[in-house]
Amino acid sequence: MVKVPAEQFDIEKIRSEYIGRKADRRDGLYPVEHDSIRRHEHMAHGKNPLLLDPEYGRKSKYGTNIAPGVMASQFAGTGVWPYGNGGGRNIGGAAGDSRMDVPTLGDRAINLNVSWQFLKPLKIGDRLWAQQEIADIIVKPIRLDPKAVWITNATKFYNQDDELVAIMSGTGLRHRSPEEVEADPETPKLRAQMGN
Repeated sequence: MVKVPAEQFDIEKIRSEYIGRKADRRDGLYPVEHDSIRRHEHMAHGKNPLLLDPEYGRKSKYGTNIAPGVMASQFAGTGVWPYGNGGGRNIGGAAGDSRMDVPTLGDRAINLNVSWQFLKPLKIGDRLWAQQEIADIIVKPIRLDPKAVWITNATKFYNQDDELVAIMSGTGLRHRSPEEVEADPETPKLRAQMGN
């Protein structure tokens, strides 16, 4: 997170420099494997034979079992062990990549949403990789801060054949502390425009 003073904050310059910026490719540590899928399905109280039954999977149009799409981030992750080997950063891309830190006025963060698109099945044995991209950056007022910065990222997941299998999009925002908002001479005018 990069907090910058107001005089250095130029949203149009930031948009032109950051939108479309990509993190380094992240290769998953482990292949798509049956036991992880089985544990996930049992945790969710699922009984889908396409996920659980190897014989059913072999007879399916996929020729094997498949994983729930939301597991793409797990299989494209670097794992949690050993920690010193990139472990613990398994969200598909940018953790620890300072090039992806968008300059904002505030340093308080709110995660707003996450959505998924599932494009191809994740089959047993697939090796996934992921890459995060900054999709959009806007300034949009919220009650806490009329100069909140909204950032949308898209993490794209690919298989070993470089086929796009899933996209995870997420929007979050960063805002200033109440003291910083009150100290901004533009706050009264912006609040009046917002109807607050």
